[in-house]
Amino acid sequence: MKHCRRLLLAIVLLSTAFAAFAQSVPADLDAYVTRAMKTFEVPGLAVAVVKGGKVVFAKGYGVRKLGDPTPVDENTLFGIGSNTKAFTAATIASLVDEGKLSWDDKVAEKLPGFAMYDPYVSHELTVRDLLCHRSGLGLGEGDMLLWPRTTYTRAEIVRRIRYMKPAYSFRSYYAYSNLMFLTAGELIAATAGKSWEASVRERISAPLGMTTSNFSNSDLKPGVDFAWPHSRIDGKLKADELENKDTISSAGAINSCVAEMAKWMIVQLDHGKLPGSERRIFSEKQSHEMWSPQTIVPSADASGPLAAMNTDFSAYGLGWGLRDYHGHKFVSHSGGLQGFVTRVVLIPDRHLGVVVLTNFDSSDGPMNAVANFVVDHDLGIQGNDWIAAWKAADDKAQHDADETMKKDAAKRAGNSQPSLPLEKYTGVYNDAWYGPVTIALKDGKLTLSLDPSPGTVGEMQPWQHDTFKVHWNLDDALLTFALKPDGSIDRFTMQPFSPLADFSSDYQDFYFVPAKKGD
Repeated sequence: MKHCRRLLLAIVLLSTAFAAFAQSVPADLDAYVTRAMKTFEVPGLAVAVVKGGKVVFAKGYGVRKLGDPTPVDENTLFGIGSNTKAFTAATIASLVDEGKLSWDDKVAEKLPGFAMYDPYVSHELTVRDLLCHRSGLGLGEGDMLLWPRTTYTRAEIVRRIRYMKPAYSFRSYYAYSNLMFLTAGELIAATAGKSWEASVRERISAPLGMTTSNFSNSDLKPGVDFAWPHSRIDGKLKADELENKDTISSAGAINSCVAEMAKWMIVQLDHGKLPGSERRIFSEKQSHEMWSPQTIVPSADASGPLAAMNTDFSAYGLGWGLRDYHGHKFVSHSGGLQGFVTRVVLIPDRHLGVVVLTNFDSSDGPMNAVANFVVDHDLGIQGNDWIAAWKAADDKAQHDADETMKKDAAKRAGNSQPSLPLEKYTGVYNDAWYGPVTIALKDGKLTLSLDPSPGTVGEMQPWQHDTFKVHWNLDDALLTFALKPDGSIDRFTMQPFSPLADFSSDYQDFYFVPAKKGD
């Protein structure tokens, strides 16, 4: 009888535990996801929730590709974008545990030939600096070496960082930098003696059992369960081609699914310890290091639809964003690639993790609304309609951008003409860090070709005076020539046309001059 009572007690306790876990997932989550997808026109989405070291929810919604009924499931691979950065930081953490690196090692001493524009920064920049966005480079500076895909190797991209003028003084300001994480991947390769991919696979994904996650779109062959990217182009949502993102590597190249990202979240919440084992992929000490504030992130109180997300604390750790939410530490990151946006949220003191993956890049709204809905449910917070809030924020941003562009258009001298005959603008131009581009004249129209990104060509439409609007499959840009006193071209610069242009379209960092013989 005693054994029966013990068995009954164990069953009751187990049932209670499962009930507690189930309560972490809103009963109406399916309906909420469906509403979010309809509101934002999302083709496919997947969600996983972990609680107390267990996967309590993992499910896919919608389709992998518009026009194809094949559904998304929990094993469908998505590009996770910058959620890759935490994997890169964790790989370095494992090398720190082994004594092969220190967070405060000088990068130039570990990666021969590395240099920044400022010799002082070249000497002082540390491994820690690579992972917390305080190098002095501007927001997204140099991203055009990554998107659209260039012919440069990772090593060549890192070499070109020395030509990028800083936007801020060293360690003075937070500015998101993909190139510093790319450099971190090269540092891993130099330290471990094997590629970034091989190091992450050996140290992170293999021990976690992330067997279908991969590091290249070349692995997404017919028969593999993967989602296609989707973008809104000229107002119409359509499937994109899979881009080659091998050079993005340690900044954003991983493809994964919610079933395997759930394993990642469980280990993160247990500070590097593998479930059911004493083995760790990194120590608890390094876990706390990665989740400790390294760079203050400016945050302004919002009065609009997203005011409920206002925070008293915002910072960036090592591969993770950090903030507070209703008194709880919020460890999170988002990811964006062509055709994908993703979100991972961890609340350590609640042992809660949420991941949302989408094959749609036109709004952060769906991934954030779904993640916040699950978090609010777990914390017992009521009254937030995150779908409505993010839709209102999107609509306001679009309205404000449209008004800005209308005002700019109204100010322009629409009847003005370029100073020179169009053929005088043609030729090869060179930027110190980006390399060459070519302006050509065909059928009376100028075109701009990004030579390091074969096939990336935009039509240059006269805007006013010596400024042209460049229209292509990237964010539209304004291109402005400056002339010398003798009427020849001195240089041209660029800037995004729309205030909503992605920060990775870092046109403002270009400074093109006519190429000289031998350039």
